[in-house]
Parts: sequence; structure tokens; C-alpha cells
Amino acid sequence: MSIIHAVILGIIEGITEFLPVSSTGHLTIAEKLLGYDITDTAMTAFTAFIQVGATAATLIYFRKDILRVLAAWFKGVAGGDKNTSDYRLGWGIIIGSIPIAIVGLAFKDQIESGLRSLWLVAFGLLAWSLVMYLTEKHATQKRPEKTTTWKDTLFIGTVQCLALVPGVSRSGATISASLFRGFDRVTATRLSFFLSIPALMAAGILEAVTKADEIGERVGWKPTIVATLISFVVAYAAVAWLLKFIATHSFKSFIVYRLALGGVLIILLTTGVIR
Repeated sequence: MSIIHAVILGIIEGITEFLPVSSTGHLTIAEKLLGYDITDTAMTAFTAFIQVGATAATLIYFRKDILRVLAAWFKGVAGGDKNTSDYRLGWGIIIGSIPIAIVGLAFKDQIESGLRSLWLVAFGLLAWSLVMYLTEKHATQKRPEKTTTWKDTLFIGTVQCLALVPGVSRSGATISASLFRGFDRVTATRLSFFLSIPALMAAGILEAVTKADEIGERVGWKPTIVATLISFVVAYAAVAWLLKFIATHSFKSFIVYRLALGGVLIILLTTGVIR
């Protein structure tokens, strides 16, 4: 992979990882347009690894919140106050991360090769747009973050598994699930960020360990690192922008964008412009 392509893919990852538009779907489309074999397991590993950069951005952006939750969790486990919302959120993030870990490991081979289809990306974009529309339309948005329980995060984490299908969007799935549980938009987005950290970090590290030789031989570690660093910088800005945007706007603009992209992709596939 050339450095220019690495920069392009890093920018795409950074922009789309936390927006409800499917970063994997965008990367799959971009990789295909740039001439790469999207069914190559090395490219799948590359796609998973550069997400670590975007995830690191959330760690830094939410460092105060994360440290506060960790402190409350460790204190509660050690016999301290177990009635705080931060302690419950700590357990919630742990429990909510279990479904994606189980499903991701159980279907690892299928995810790395069988789900790398542009038709599937198009279907995921269109189908989940309907889900987002319905949850946005019927959302009560009455629950703040402090009311989060492990039952909420377990439900959200289970829905997150659907994001293993490219085009669905991990953030789109978790935000929709949070709105379905009655949370306000800001809380839904923050919960999406928190649940992304264990899932994306684990996936990226696992691919780096198990596919290190393939990445090195067929993609190259230099462009992989460049793309990861670029995704970190861009994702940090994207996180800050998204939190401000959803404080006063709905997710309808993202739904329209998803429908447009899915429709264009189907036209390109049907006419043979993209195979």
C-alpha cells in the first residue's frame, strides 16, 4: 500500500468510525475503488487495526470520565460504595462488551472473509437506516446517563453485534439501541463511545497479533501505522464535532446520507461500474 492510500484510508476511518454511517462500509468501498482485494484477510486485518487509532482518540477525549468510572469501579469492587452511577456504569461497560467478544471470536473466519461484500455493505446501509429512522421517530429521550444499568448495556452490546455486518455501523447500532431504551441523544452517543473502546481495541490488537505477517507482506506495516496515526488525529476532531452536533440536531441527516450512499452503491454494482 502506498503512503497516499494509507493517508486517504486513515482519514476515512477517522471521520466515519464514530458517525452512524459505517466506517467498515466506507473503508470497504474505498479499498475496492483504490484497487485492493477486499476479500484478502490482510486487508481485513488492516481495516481492524487502524480502528485502534480512532479508539485511542476516544480514550484521550474521555480520559477524565474513564478515570472517574475506573476509580469508582475499583473502589466498589474493593468494598467501597457500590451505589454510585459510575460504579454501575463500569460494570455496565464490562457486561455490555461480552456479546461482541463472544460473537466476534465465534465467527472470526466468516467476518474476515465471508462478510466482505459490497452488496452486503449496500444492504446494511439501507436496512439499518430504517431502524435508525424508527428509533429516532419514537425515541422518548427521557433518561440521562446516570440511570444506566447493566441490563441497558447488555441490550446495547447485543445489538452492537449486528455491526459485524459492514454497512450497519457499530455506532449506528449502539446509538439506536440506546435511544430504544429511552436515553437522550447525548447519552446514547456517549454510551456508544464507551462500548466502542473494549470492542475496537480488542479487535485491532487481535488482528495485529494473529495477522502480523500477512499485514507486513501484503499491506506493509509502515502504511498501516501511518493510517492508524491519521485516523487518531481525525477521529479526535470527529468526536468533538459529533457531541456538539447531536446536542442540537437529530440523526436524520445521517439517515439521508446512508440511504443516498446505499442507493448509489447499488446502482454502481448493478451497472457493473464496481464489481
